[in-house]
Amino acid sequence: MSIKTPKPTGEYAVGTFTYTVYNDRAEVMEIGKGTERNVAARVYYPVLKESTEGCQKPVALSDNMIKGFKSAFKVAPNFKKNPEDNVSECFIDAPRIPDKRFPLIMFNHGYNSYREGNSFLCLELASHGYVVISVAHSYEGLCTEFDDGSFVFFDKTISKKMYDPMLGGVIALFKLIKARGSNEELAEKFDKTQRKYCKLLMDRLPEWEKDNEAALEYAKKNLSDLIDFNKGVGVTGHSFGGNVAYALCARNSDFTCGINIDGGLFGEYTNDTLTKPFLQLSSEDYEYVVTRAYLRHTKPVYKVLVKDMKHMGFADAKHMIPMKSVVGKLDADVAHELVSKCHLEFFDAFLKKEKDEPEFPESEFLTFSKFEPDMQ
Repeated sequence: MSIKTPKPTGEYAVGTFTYTVYNDRAEVMEIGKGTERNVAARVYYPVLKESTEGCQKPVALSDNMIKGFKSAFKVAPNFKKNPEDNVSECFIDAPRIPDKRFPLIMFNHGYNSYREGNSFLCLELASHGYVVISVAHSYEGLCTEFDDGSFVFFDKTISKKMYDPMLGGVIALFKLIKARGSNEELAEKFDKTQRKYCKLLMDRLPEWEKDNEAALEYAKKNLSDLIDFNKGVGVTGHSFGGNVAYALCARNSDFTCGINIDGGLFGEYTNDTLTKPFLQLSSEDYEYVVTRAYLRHTKPVYKVLVKDMKHMGFADAKHMIPMKSVVGKLDADVAHELVSKCHLEFFDAFLKKEKDEPEFPESEFLTFSKFEPDMQ
């Protein structure tokens, strides 16, 4: 079966390259313990369409990444019959636009996903005039590839530690999904549950924040000719990566605004106040486990609920896996268009500052709420 993937719709084509931050921060994940936690990132950036002639497109999934899929899920995409499906709609080291800089958005994948796991969204944002840096999280993604040719796979010991005890944790989180109440009540239930069952996830959040800070520091030192830092930095992410976006907006002054794509807010947030505009994109399954985002904030927080969507439907998997039980009933192209438009409206308003309010698309599949600041 041929995979029909979306093409960027903006005025720009998209260039791409990768970089690795080699540092002396100690790795604490089990299979990498005793080494350094290096950070691999992929950059998507706007280029003139006429400048891409003769430029090569990268593969969407490398051989190592396909091995990572097989290792984690026992199955993997097969591109033997249609190798053209395994091509990303961007151009390696395409010429940059002279004397032109663009605002930056950092992206974070989810647990057991990968750096290019939301490439369709990253490409769309770049085609509309943003630089997007997608940050990999070593041993916590399917496969992380570094620029020296080395790579590491997912640390399988995580699966046994994610909820402790496993059965009790899974049951408790299922109850959270079904729970109802006020935003305050639901946030308190979530916090009690994570403290009892999810210590690993709580502990991992600061390390993912540091991954972003390392990738951003590299960009400041080496990519100032490409990136306009004057308006700050936007951040978005899927699943645990969306949790990271929330934390960075609450704690790091470099970040101007952020989006959480269907990520539970695991972490120590007791004393944190969100001081940046924020958007919570949620599936109906996870609608009630993110209510912390609507409390303790000094800027507007927006909620967009996507109907007929499952958690994995927010990633590229929506176009690759036809299982509605995994990605939801919503058509893949419609889902991509709506999620992309929500991102562009939000970042155009609060990062580019082209408008006072985002104008989210009208659709039978979207419902909206706005939470005005509840703190000074």
